[in-house]
Amino acid sequence: MLFLRYVPGPPLSQFVHLLWLYEGYTQPHAKERILPTGEMQIVINLLEDRSSVYDRDDTDRCQTFRGALLSGAHSQYQVVGTAQQACVMGVHFRPGGAFPFLRRPAGELRDTTVSLDALWGRAAIDLRDRLLEAATNEARFEILEQFLLAELTRGFDHHGLDHHGAVGFALRRFMAAPHMTTMASVSEQIGLSPKRFIQVFRDETGFTPKVFCRIRRFHRALDRMEGRKNVEWANVALDCGYFDQAHFIHDFRAFSGINPSAYLAHRTPHRNHVPLD
Repeated sequence: MLFLRYVPGPPLSQFVHLLWLYEGYTQPHAKERILPTGEMQIVINLLEDRSSVYDRDDTDRCQTFRGALLSGAHSQYQVVGTAQQACVMGVHFRPGGAFPFLRRPAGELRDTTVSLDALWGRAAIDLRDRLLEAATNEARFEILEQFLLAELTRGFDHHGLDHHGAVGFALRRFMAAPHMTTMASVSEQIGLSPKRFIQVFRDETGFTPKVFCRIRRFHRALDRMEGRKNVEWANVALDCGYFDQAHFIHDFRAFSGINPSAYLAHRTPHRNHVPLD
């Protein structure tokens, strides 16, 4: 399997963590869970004319897109078909980084997946056509990077968008210590009422501060499990700021649909991808 990563330069790097490309991705299982990360991403299918997304509890195809989609801010796992990932390219936004590209509040895309041409119209279809025609993967990364730069400029210059400084400050605090930082402590420092803070945070990230911190705490737990065959669950719960082990397991199931032991037994090299039995 070919897996390529490309980190864009500034100013795009302030909003985009990386561009990626999978080629030859095959799995013995037909479907897998995609765990929520607190971030949005774009996925472009470079083989098929359609890309499928499944409901969390439904094995039938529920939506069809024209080869490219945007996965909004998800607070629950998704189920996708592995055959649809044989050759795909994507954009992994930083938390809150997709905001200038959406042309609408990020909260409107909470727990949804939408066709990219629903956001960008004909430009999204033209982008995919250019990526399909590119002679090399390096050329594909360049095409995608230049397209995103143009969309970033359009978002700020033509749509009057601007980041709220309070969101950037809160994200830094929440990313550094999601298990210790509270919404009350942050709102006091930024001088916004709790209600206003929740609104601007949701508009840019798609989440309320509380849900975002829960997801990041969940990933802090995944960090503690990385590379381990045996895990002391009580220690993980304590290190990650859960009240107790029961609280940890409850949150883990809420985001992954399985308990931590099942995740440990069935995890793949890609920490956010878990086979669906």
